[in-house]
Amino acid sequence: MMEDTAGRIMVRAAMKAPYLERDEEHRLALLWKEDNDQNALHSITVAHMRLVISMASKFRHYGLPLGDLVQEGHVGLLEAAARFEPEREVRFSTYATWWIRASMQDYILRNWSIVRGGTSSAQKALFFNLRRLRARLANGAEPLSNATLYREVSEALGVSEADVAMMDSRLSAPDSSLNMPVADDAGSTERMEFLVSDDPLPDEIVGDKIDVARRSLWLREALRALNARELRIIEERRLNDEGATLEALGETLGISKERVRQIEARAMEKLKVALVKQNPEFMATAA
Repeated sequence: MMEDTAGRIMVRAAMKAPYLERDEEHRLALLWKEDNDQNALHSITVAHMRLVISMASKFRHYGLPLGDLVQEGHVGLLEAAARFEPEREVRFSTYATWWIRASMQDYILRNWSIVRGGTSSAQKALFFNLRRLRARLANGAEPLSNATLYREVSEALGVSEADVAMMDSRLSAPDSSLNMPVADDAGSTERMEFLVSDDPLPDEIVGDKIDVARRSLWLREALRALNARELRIIEERRLNDEGATLEALGETLGISKERVRQIEARAMEKLKVALVKQNPEFMATAA
């Protein structure tokens, strides 16, 4: 109730503020810019509060208090006053409109949803224009499917159809907490418990780590069954990330690549025998 009263008082005060003629506006802007005259700044901002209120009313359908929107618009108005260059011969209202709108839109994007969104200029355009474009496109002779709607909005605003679909779903329903119970009963299961994760379970992660460590130990023990040349070929061919070619290894060892292949095959067979002999359970875990 108090907020409504304060809002009405603010609106009445703004509507009573006198309009500034072009010459008077230019004079006040020069006083503020060149002399930092606070009274001049006050006169400029008071005279343009009706512009702030008018613009705030256009954003009321986003469900945020009008007083908050007006406050954010006033911040944008002050920012415009700080950046305004009177020598450019542009009316202050024309220049300030952009800053007022931008300030209100940033406030809406920060507070409309607990989920952060609309950070790029294209996403902001999608957020603030999707409803308008949907309504305009729906006025055609035939109803539009969602696929057609998303395609046409995507082309109009320069965003992907997936972004349009996601924004449409966000605007069609309010945020819903994952901690909300599924039913009205006390102690009912929360929605979060129905989320499915593709990540492995903790016991699976631990088990995999144990298996990797165990197999690494088995391999180190089995490699002892190889002679120096066999060990080098296995290391270069199988245990190196890049993996040397048969031809390159042959040139290094002074043998043919076919001979390298034969030695590698023999070494792999020796490794298999050593692994099974030392660890009978290896065949079961490797299967």
